[in-house]
Amino acid sequence: MGKKSRVKTQKSGSGAMAVVSPKEMMSLIAELLQKCSSAAASAGKEWEEYLQIRGLVERIRKKQKGMSIVFEGSREDHFPDLMSWAKENGASCECFTVANFGKEGYGLRATRDIKAEELFLWIPRKMLMTVESAQNSILGPLYSQDRILQAMGNVTLALHLLCERANPASFWLPYIRSLPQEYDIPLYYQQEDVQLLLGTQAVQDVLSQYKNTARQYAYFYKLVQTHPTASKLPLKDCFTFDDYRWAVSSVMTRQNQIPTEDGSRVTLALIPLWDMCNHTNGLITTGYNLEDDRCECVALQDYKENEQIYIFYGTRSNAEFVIHNGFFFQDNAHDRVKIKLGVSKSERLYAMKAEVLARAGIPASYVFALHCNEPPISAQLLAFLRVFCMTEDELKYYLLGERAINKIFTLGNSEFPVSWENEIKLWTFLETRAALLLKTYKTTSEEDRSMLEKPDLSLHSRMAVQLRLAEKQILEKALACGRAKRLYFQKKLEEGASLPCYEESDIALLENTEADAKLPVILRKVEEGQEIQVDEDSPLLNGMKVVYGTNAEANRERDQDDNVSTDVNSALASMGGSSQREEANLSASRTEDEPKENTV
Repeated sequence: MGKKSRVKTQKSGSGAMAVVSPKEMMSLIAELLQKCSSAAASAGKEWEEYLQIRGLVERIRKKQKGMSIVFEGSREDHFPDLMSWAKENGASCECFTVANFGKEGYGLRATRDIKAEELFLWIPRKMLMTVESAQNSILGPLYSQDRILQAMGNVTLALHLLCERANPASFWLPYIRSLPQEYDIPLYYQQEDVQLLLGTQAVQDVLSQYKNTARQYAYFYKLVQTHPTASKLPLKDCFTFDDYRWAVSSVMTRQNQIPTEDGSRVTLALIPLWDMCNHTNGLITTGYNLEDDRCECVALQDYKENEQIYIFYGTRSNAEFVIHNGFFFQDNAHDRVKIKLGVSKSERLYAMKAEVLARAGIPASYVFALHCNEPPISAQLLAFLRVFCMTEDELKYYLLGERAINKIFTLGNSEFPVSWENEIKLWTFLETRAALLLKTYKTTSEEDRSMLEKPDLSLHSRMAVQLRLAEKQILEKALACGRAKRLYFQKKLEEGASLPCYEESDIALLENTEADAKLPVILRKVEEGQEIQVDEDSPLLNGMKVVYGTNAEANRERDQDDNVSTDVNSALASMGGSSQREEANLSASRTEDEPKENTV
């Protein structure tokens, strides 16, 4: 199966390993854990907290210099072993090879012509590193006792990866040796690179990613040194922050969902060889064949010999690509910017607005998205803004009467305005909000473009500026769209144009049209205690990423909805109406929310 693994201990700059007492290191680790576990920083203090955490991490890294384990040779040296190992274990390797594609990095190159939809790659289950294989490994005893590992599949995979890397006889060593030694996600950014993201909508996720990773490392370092079961792991004598950062990054940029052997649920996995494919626009072409128990991928398009073979990662924003994958995709048709909106609980009409939103399956406070294409808002956001801007009489119209529940279906449909005044209000609000968000950036779009022209700009700085500029461009489009829509509906009002009438027969239009703005706004239900959120756009099982941890925020929304319903019953009773609560869908799930970092 190729040459044996050669492992060496990385030397420090002085030619000797760093020396640090266990007591001194445990003191630093305890300080880091305490800092990362404290209450969230108040608004405006997040950067200060990041600097404090980063300062502690850098002190730890300095003392651990030279203690990490690395493989000899370059990454490219290990690709022949990867291909041989894959072939010996039943993977398909006949029509491609691993090649260097310059700025895109390594990828798969066709060694013959491949037709669109041709099955060209399959990887059997036994080659995958999964949560189940971790349970059956040396990590198994700790997994059975540690609730964090049981709740967080990605962390389990990270520690599984580290344990197998330290095992010279590991079955997965050819795969592990082929992984990058460093990554381009923000965990590897210099402080000045992260600073370029201040003021962006993505910066909070970047800071949270670093804080969560530092907290996880401190927790597991302490566990490995003190827990009787954990101390048996090969990590006890060598578990550096750089090691954990590498493992977390490997999992974050490569993890995927596959079904369990019986197909009853999904689990996380690393998929060797297939994860070498780079991203392009297109459709999901990867699935899991339960009958043959293997991951399968068909060609996205026709490929000629020597062309790079791409796959589609899903409808991710550039913030997700930068933070979770380590690249900026220039022609991203699915780019978007998060925008958090909510109805103030102090507002007089809060209970009524929250009830209308609840019937549409939308929380009264939520993270929406502004999109790079037209229209910049989804049916869900359109519905929220309409309710947000409703008068008391308009709210009564959607709450009372026999057909009230059916009227909810029109909220997300652009062809059925609530009123011309309501449309003017909502588009004015969007225009104003986009303008305010643009003012939070420290640079203009023109300044960002000038900076990107600098030839000496580092890769990480370039990605940060590209992301910053992309956010501004989306907000600028939203602002322009809001202005144009406002003027259009003002003209309609001045002309005295009649509103389109909603009829029962229009349900077919709402349900069958392809335009997003015409879809009914009813969200899928999230059950109490749900632990997995699935990003529906990824290659396997429609889910490339998974976020573990109880959806406490969604649970809070349900509690809030129950309270809202009680309030609205009283309010409607005083009007002589019925709340029709039995027809309302009060559950809400996150369809536009960005993937959140897993936390300890």
